[in-house]
Amino acid sequence: MISKSLKSLILILFTVFSQIACQSGHCRKIDKSLPPVVTPEQMDDKGHNLKKNEKEKRVFVYKYDGSLQCGQGRKIPLKEMAGQLDGIRIYSMENKGDGLMHIQVCGSATGYANVYEISVKNKAAAIEAGFKVWEFEQ
Repeated sequence: MISKSLKSLILILFTVFSQIACQSGHCRKIDKSLPPVVTPEQMDDKGHNLKKNEKEKRVFVYKYDGSLQCGQGRKIPLKEMAGQLDGIRIYSMENKGDGLMHIQVCGSATGYANVYEISVKNKAAAIEAGFKVWEFEQ
């Protein structure tokens, strides 16, 4: 026969192990009645859920910023160049390098470009304004 204290110990150990095993979440059930979590990437500027209406497809377009090595050339600021995308909503903008190798000579291109995130439906208008689709690594 198992003593009373051994039974108590087994019961305590079983309880502890079952609590530890459930901490990883494998034995927890997901309540499907709760609304799904919405991440910031799935929200528009006003905080509305974009996923509800299917997130709009976007594309990155760019133009080189005009900067040249050895401080030559005139770097066109992001906001100034954004004016060339007149009437096109810009979701994000960034000045970044294209990641390509460039000859190291004063007066040659630095490889830095102004990159804009726009809706795919405005891609043709951006290309018409002289921009290209960003096909380099993000």
